[in-house]
Amino acid sequence: MEEEKIIDQSPVAQDLSDKIPYEFKRYFLVKPLDVIKVKKEFSKPVPTDSTPKKDENGIEAVDFDKVETEVKEVESDYRKGVVLKVPFEYTQTANGSEYREMSINVGDVIIYPARGCKYFDLLKDSQLVFPYDIVAVER
Repeated sequence: MEEEKIIDQSPVAQDLSDKIPYEFKRYFLVKPLDVIKVKKEFSKPVPTDSTPKKDENGIEAVDFDKVETEVKEVESDYRKGVVLKVPFEYTQTANGSEYREMSINVGDVIIYPARGCKYFDLLKDSQLVFPYDIVAVER
């Protein structure tokens, strides 16, 4: 994997966050970054002879005795995004003291399942991510 430089997104994200007139109850508001590409191996059967032959029941079929492996670059199952708003429930305190499993703030880059989010069409190019869908925070 290529080494990427991590640029601090906090000042820009905080500036954007201050201009967004919404507060969210349960979801993180996220600006998705470019799609991540990964290399994956795909196996496909290769016919020994491309002409169909009839078997003892009279059914025409092609025999596949070999498997060919091909490496393709595809979109990852995960996305990266910059946090623009932290949900109200995430910032609440438990028994008078602040409790969070992981500290996630405006400007942090998070990793989440690409299919585990909702597009938020009230703000261009933004998504809503549930806290339990966050897999990691990039530090």
